[in-house]
Amino acid sequence: SLVWAATPGMLFQKNRDSSLHPLDLSWVFGYNSSLAVHSLMDGENGVLLYVSSHTVVIHDVLGNKQFHLQGHTNVISCLCVSEDKRWVATADRGPDALIMVWDSYSGVPVRTIFESHSEDGICAIAISQDAKYLVTISAATVQKVCVWRWTLPTEEAICSIELKPEFGHQDYVIFNPQNPHEFVSNSKTQMIFYLWVRRQSQLWDKNTAWLLSPQTFKCLVGQFSQSVFHFNNTQALTATSTGKLVVWDMDNPRTLPEELPPKPHGITATKVVSMQKESLTVLKVLESCIVTGDVKGQVKFYDGKLLLLTIYSHDQVGPIQSISFSTILRYPPSDRPSSSWPFLTSWSDSLNSVSLTLNRNFILSTSDATMFHVATDSTSFVRIVEEAKKAVNAIACHPQEPLVAVGSNCGLLKVWEYNKTQYLVSRIFTEAGIQCLSYDPEGCFLAAGFTDGSVYILDAISLQSICEEFQFSQGPVTHISFSHDSKYLATADGNYSVTVYKRVLQNGSRCWEHLAGLHSHYKPIRSILFGVHSDSNEPRLLSLGEDQQLVEYDLNSSIKDHLVVTHRDRLEQAAVPLCFTWYPQLSTESFFLTANNCYKMKLYNTTTKVCRKTILGPTYGSPLEKIQILPRTSSADPQQHYLVYITKDKVGLQMLPVDGNPHKSSAFICHPDGASDFAVSHDGRYIFTAGGKERTVMKWKVNLPALDAAAFLGGEDLIPFYSLLDGGREGKFFKELEDYFYYVQLCSQGIDTLEKRQVSTHIPLEEIPSVMRAIGFYPSEEEIEEMINEVKFSKYVDTGEEVTKINLGDFIKLYINHRPALGLSMKTIKQAFQVLGYYNKKGDKVIDRGDFLSLLQCRGEQMTEDELAECLTTLLGRRPREGGAELDTCDPTGAAALTEEEIPAEITAEIFVADILGLPIAE
Repeated sequence: SLVWAATPGMLFQKNRDSSLHPLDLSWVFGYNSSLAVHSLMDGENGVLLYVSSHTVVIHDVLGNKQFHLQGHTNVISCLCVSEDKRWVATADRGPDALIMVWDSYSGVPVRTIFESHSEDGICAIAISQDAKYLVTISAATVQKVCVWRWTLPTEEAICSIELKPEFGHQDYVIFNPQNPHEFVSNSKTQMIFYLWVRRQSQLWDKNTAWLLSPQTFKCLVGQFSQSVFHFNNTQALTATSTGKLVVWDMDNPRTLPEELPPKPHGITATKVVSMQKESLTVLKVLESCIVTGDVKGQVKFYDGKLLLLTIYSHDQVGPIQSISFSTILRYPPSDRPSSSWPFLTSWSDSLNSVSLTLNRNFILSTSDATMFHVATDSTSFVRIVEEAKKAVNAIACHPQEPLVAVGSNCGLLKVWEYNKTQYLVSRIFTEAGIQCLSYDPEGCFLAAGFTDGSVYILDAISLQSICEEFQFSQGPVTHISFSHDSKYLATADGNYSVTVYKRVLQNGSRCWEHLAGLHSHYKPIRSILFGVHSDSNEPRLLSLGEDQQLVEYDLNSSIKDHLVVTHRDRLEQAAVPLCFTWYPQLSTESFFLTANNCYKMKLYNTTTKVCRKTILGPTYGSPLEKIQILPRTSSADPQQHYLVYITKDKVGLQMLPVDGNPHKSSAFICHPDGASDFAVSHDGRYIFTAGGKERTVMKWKVNLPALDAAAFLGGEDLIPFYSLLDGGREGKFFKELEDYFYYVQLCSQGIDTLEKRQVSTHIPLEEIPSVMRAIGFYPSEEEIEEMINEVKFSKYVDTGEEVTKINLGDFIKLYINHRPALGLSMKTIKQAFQVLGYYNKKGDKVIDRGDFLSLLQCRGEQMTEDELAECLTTLLGRRPREGGAELDTCDPTGAAALTEEEIPAEITAEIFVADILGLPIAE
């Protein structure tokens, strides 16, 4: 097998050019600095292992290569590595949490444990010295500790125990290197020692008899950080935030009993050793040395009696998060081979064990997202990686060169050459964090919007300011964009305002000045978009907000401090528009494409702003947040276009034209904790996604033939749409739809006619609402108008004629694209009652009967009194009265009586759904 034949370093010998997926993870920038970084290989091959979001990265630093271990759907919360650096165990927190064990030689996941801690996932994990056992601690309120024999094909833990809440949140665990049946965990204030016996499948914590308190130590020890077992096999040590080490003595704890003893071993805190004033953050045992790391960036080596041996420190090293030692010893100075790298090859000699330990190079990672390689012979600190310390929300690709700019909330702006993955230049802004970035179409400028509302216009190469920063926004700058001719720059901010800057000629040179701003929306602005007027080639600016308003501005008529609005159009009736972009010119009519929070995409005429088509969008757990047309590559079909999008946690591709076919789109998890932005390379070969608070950026290679193949295999014409119907082509729902379709034809020809029937494959457009309602879709009047107009004018631009009828196949597509993507939801109705209702004496949210009738007649799509009476009698009037007599629905006094009799004075959401509408809606 791949695992059996694997050797160290073979990961980077694989040919990874071919991929079966439309998007393939190519590189990861940034990492989770709260987790440990491990040195897998030293010497001539400097290989590191660390976590970025939900991905484990194996990084060949010298070869500038990465290999990614992908399998988690949630952000990885903890990891551990075996003593021989071969086996890597990872776990995550969130729904469907996993434990995965990987072979670092081959990159193969050798074991996956499902439903280990189903509630909240896992917060701590450790692997035994012999690499046979794992111990995990859940992240739930009531924590559970489990021991696993991961080499056995079983989903059950060998043993487990629930911890009492008094022990605090246990977030660190480690095995005894000399006894895999013993391990220790700690919270900030409590320690627990464990012993387990597989024969009884029992896990027993030795500390359940007593809790630690300040009186236990008779001095201030602070909070616990990490614990280890002493190599003398009779003691354990715990590092604290006050720079002390707590020494625990155990009475003969190494003999494994035949059965668990009736009471715990004698474990006592015999002394507290003050090592230093600074907080200790890392504690390790390396052969015959005790190693500590602290918040000042110092690494100290002690012998078994806690006597100081040596110190490694550097003023540029921040608080230490982890220390990982190489498994290869360096040459002594006299025998060292010539090398320009800090990673040296192996050497062995007859030195004592302490000297050997001090000859081990190591990797430091800090909590401020920096990694260092430390060569112990020269005490040289080489910075390997320095990443963003706060959320990464801004990303932009150069329009002509293979450059990507990344900005973070810590003020760090970095530019990478992404073909070779080489860092080029950076700049740190200390005043505020970077929120958005944009290159101008010519590639000369890079504009940056900041969290304090300021805007910087920088040289695209040197990142030096072109002019003084602008400060005209009252809130964080959330969007920034240049016009196609680089004459205008527009921003949107958190104060729901749009601000425009103009490039002018001043003293013989071009510079930028503030033109005007406008508070144009009353809810957050989702997108700003520059376009081109078709008749004049002048820039065109639009903004889209959560207030459902599309605002277009007249840049030519705008003057200093006065931004002119030409049009305001409401795009949605109930849904919230989230993003929009210009649609490729696939026909004679021009469109822009929007996506809303109901998983719908809509095409609007660019001139009239009339909705021309509604399409079911990708449904991958959350709506589309941002969209962009993929630039065409030189090898791509000139007639084929694609759309790039991100959802809350995924990045995906959609084939155009959009038609609702689910096989024409695909998506991959990119940032489980939320994708904040994305950018596309100028040649369409790569997509970059920013992970916000995950502080990562992922580079995805685009493989369009894989998406084309998936769409082809999904079937042609109506085949993909049949699968979206309940029961498919042969199901009961489709049969009912056919019956309704032909029944409408009978009605249109007259039920009682004796003439010969003219059976057709079409029905009149005006019958669309009736059939929709008959099969369980209840559109509003505006939605009915959009559906009918969509079909009526579908061929008008090409032929000049209106369509007056629709066939069954087109009706199915119309139904699938317009119906609610997730079906009828009781949650949605309850939300409406939360807004419109009040709490009654029982604590239920209700609507008064009079208010209910008034709302239907006065708000939204208003109903007349006659229409309301007809609807209520239709819904309720057929129900028999007491004694079996039915209500006469044609009598208006009967309708009035029905309202009093059938509708209660206070209406809850459940009464409205079940008793009035009569709908079987599940929770």
